[in-house]
Amino acid sequence: MPHIWVRAEQRSNEQRVGVTPKGVAAMIAAGFDLTVEESSCRAVGIGGYRATGCAIAPEGSWPEAPETAIIFGLKELPDADFPLIHNHIMFGHAFKGQADGPALLRRFKAGGGALYDLEYLTEQNGRRVAAFGYWAGFAGAAVGLKTWAAQQAGDLPGPTSVGVYNSRDGLVADLQSDLDGALANGAERPTAIVIGALGRVGSGASDCLTTLGLPLTKWDMAETAHGGPFPEILEHTIFVNCILAQPGVPVFVPKSALSAARRLSVVADVACDPNSNYNPVPIYNRSTTFADPVIRVAKGDPPLDVMAIDNLPSMLPVESSEDYAAQLLPSLLTLGDLETGVWGRAKRVFDEHVSKV
Repeated sequence: MPHIWVRAEQRSNEQRVGVTPKGVAAMIAAGFDLTVEESSCRAVGIGGYRATGCAIAPEGSWPEAPETAIIFGLKELPDADFPLIHNHIMFGHAFKGQADGPALLRRFKAGGGALYDLEYLTEQNGRRVAAFGYWAGFAGAAVGLKTWAAQQAGDLPGPTSVGVYNSRDGLVADLQSDLDGALANGAERPTAIVIGALGRVGSGASDCLTTLGLPLTKWDMAETAHGGPFPEILEHTIFVNCILAQPGVPVFVPKSALSAARRLSVVADVACDPNSNYNPVPIYNRSTTFADPVIRVAKGDPPLDVMAIDNLPSMLPVESSEDYAAQLLPSLLTLGDLETGVWGRAKRVFDEHVSKV
């Protein structure tokens, strides 16, 4: 069985992990060798991993791992130019024309390693074996509501930043406080619409909003099949987009909405693909961050703010890690065979793209 090396995440505000101590124990029982790096930020403490009997390595030591080890992380590697000799499991962001993709693929080509991209671990029917979608939706709707609450408090786009929460319940309590404060100051209770409500992302967004008792409209393919326009969206306060940019997706909020009569004041674009030609919300041109979560795209009464954070599940690192790790573990237990199944399909995607650099 191969040696799996779980690296520490090095992206800011990233506390998630792709395998929990329970999963490590299961992999050890199945015959795998496991090494887990220490981490200064991981939401799941190192003590639980140590208790499994796995090896513990210093944070960031994966470049010195045995050449045959498979390096497992979630988000992209730190900027560097040394060749990548290992096989890596992560979200590489290298296959859809992303700006940093060619440089990463050249590093793999130079070192002889391979990328098994988590986004491309799929069943034969194309469905991903594991996804953070539910918690992305939940967190995206949460930031959308916090943005609305900030609008009630002043003229500046807000919130000025968002943080990481220890639990779903802690986030919901914070949202309830924001909502209660705005309503006490005379604001009208916001209404929300979620598009893509039947999917993983939309389910999370809908659950967040219904937990807070907000009037909610849930749309999916049936409601958007006519291709637009969709004036109903402008009649809601908050719009949560859970539909990925791809050919055939209609425009939900066109640029003309910026000057139109509307109640809409917040767009929470959980799908977050501002640079795509197929972006269904083409009213903004960059992603936002935890430190700078909102872009104001229109002034007026009301203003219109867009939230487009691309790592939303990081707001709830414990729940999102446990959920994702449970989905992914059955596939991790098949890592003894990289030529077939989900790993073979992912490798073929990598081979296709690396051959072009």
